[in-house]
Amino acid sequence: MCGIAGALNFSKIPLEEVYSLMRHRGPDDKGVFEAKTQGGLLQFFHARLSIQDLSTLARQPMQRGDLCLLFNGEIYNHLQLREGLDFAFQTHSDTETLLGLWTHFGEAFLERLGMLDGMFAFVLYDAKNQKLYFARDRMGKKPLFYYKQESKMVFASELNTICGILKFFKMPLEIEEEAIKFYLESGFFYQDSTPYKQVFAIPNAHYGILNLNTFQLSIKPYFKLESYYQLPKITKEQEALEQCESLLKQSIARRIESSDLEVGAFLSGGIDSSLIVALASQMKPDLRTFTIRFENAAFDESYLAERTAHKFGTKHQSLTISTNLIQDVPKILQAYGRPFFDSSAIPSFYVAKAAKEHLSVVLNGDGADELFGGYRRYVGHLLLPKILLFSALARRLPKPSVKQSLYNYFYRLLQMAGAYKQNLGEYYLRSTTDIFAGFHSFRSETFNIFQREVESMFKGGYSPLAQMLLLDAKNLLLCDLLPKMDIATMAHSLEARSPFLSKELVEFAPTLEDNLKVRGKTTKYLLRKLAQKYLDKKVVQAPKRGFEVPLSAWIEGELKELVLDTLQAPQIAQIFLPKNRIESLCNASYNYPREKRAKMLWSLFALEIWNQKFKEN
Repeated sequence: MCGIAGALNFSKIPLEEVYSLMRHRGPDDKGVFEAKTQGGLLQFFHARLSIQDLSTLARQPMQRGDLCLLFNGEIYNHLQLREGLDFAFQTHSDTETLLGLWTHFGEAFLERLGMLDGMFAFVLYDAKNQKLYFARDRMGKKPLFYYKQESKMVFASELNTICGILKFFKMPLEIEEEAIKFYLESGFFYQDSTPYKQVFAIPNAHYGILNLNTFQLSIKPYFKLESYYQLPKITKEQEALEQCESLLKQSIARRIESSDLEVGAFLSGGIDSSLIVALASQMKPDLRTFTIRFENAAFDESYLAERTAHKFGTKHQSLTISTNLIQDVPKILQAYGRPFFDSSAIPSFYVAKAAKEHLSVVLNGDGADELFGGYRRYVGHLLLPKILLFSALARRLPKPSVKQSLYNYFYRLLQMAGAYKQNLGEYYLRSTTDIFAGFHSFRSETFNIFQREVESMFKGGYSPLAQMLLLDAKNLLLCDLLPKMDIATMAHSLEARSPFLSKELVEFAPTLEDNLKVRGKTTKYLLRKLAQKYLDKKVVQAPKRGFEVPLSAWIEGELKELVLDTLQAPQIAQIFLPKNRIESLCNASYNYPREKRAKMLWSLFALEIWNQKFKEN
């Protein structure tokens, strides 16, 4: 796991200048590579977090002949992939395995990237053919951003690194207002977009080829999740259960065995992380586990985590978080290099910080909900044909005042049904983030593109459940949950591994019959059946909570002065939302539930905090 960056056709930038921007991603070593290309100077920069092969021979950037590789991530099955390769390996690092595969297959390896079980982003320089190759893992766990202007290019693991490099060259970025409008509408940046003009992400499950003679960049997919939802379905429950258990065990084993350092696990009260801990503890005695709770939280699942930890004899630490939020929150939000709405980034940051005091590698449960049907709203989506008849009632009923209530759940279902009749893009957002819906509409061309994607998914012949699972994988997971965890963990030089996102499980889950995922009111049905074999009944039956925070309590309490002072003198938010409406939100003039008002304020606050960092650059 590492931080990577590079610059093409700029003047020389010192290694220390770039390393200072990404040292948190890799404090163990640093490296640089320079080459004169057809068009000018190419520089690769690397910050290493040593996990596999701790020797100096595994340092990066790694050169073999005419090739130089800049790699971030982990390939868990890389030693198996070495079999049959005619390559003189000098290390047991996965970086060198990629070079061996490239030497064997050549450029055709790009179409075979689907064979890799792992998380990765890499840039490869081929001096002989004068090409740069970019690639990113299938689900988008590891980020890779790039800035391109004619023949000049900068690329990096983080947006802040790109901003810092361009600042060194005195090339300020411009704000992309269309992307920010979509952020305010949805709570995330749409797929490859960023808040900056000319800065994009290499899309997940894609590779890019840059011809250094023409500077033309072509980007193509090597994997499509949709194709697996079109395969014949597994209908027998016992067969599905056995296969799921076997694949999950294999995935966990790979993620433990492929580390030369100790591996621990995040443990919440939910079944995803609890299942991982149950199986991992069989493979690794004295497994370290970590959970946190917030003071004055509306709910607390730490007691469930402690129950699981006791059952499997893990070395468990349950931490009560009581920190200086006024001091910490702006720093956490600015680490993302873009406005970041998901407030669960705060506890993710703290639990990563706590875990790093003990180890450098942890397992987590990311991806289980989006593959196996873990959200309550999936039940509502399946009930949609019945609910449509009553959608008009939403306009007559009073707004709910309590988020975690049955009334709020059905009120939102009615609102979703009303949106379904009018706009499928809005329907999806109401069912997920649901920020400014009913208060303000930030329509943009990006939203129109997103709307067309949603429509194509709903009209593409997929089952109702598959529609939502695919949309969540392409949006919520890719654009929010995975970036949240990447930045939160890497800010502390901590590597997070996600067994549910293994190659095999990502290919297996779409082939399950829908009623093996959501059955009646039961979400994540198959995983719950598997959990019954290992976990306490209370853990198995616990409702989906997520890594939530007491956001409304924060905004009305400890963070009130910071948030309201920031928004009462906005520097950018008033471009997108009239200032009088911002003031009304601050003054609670509108009759909205506490949680909804808190989400709207937090979205605008995150935008302002990002803008402060942007102006510095």
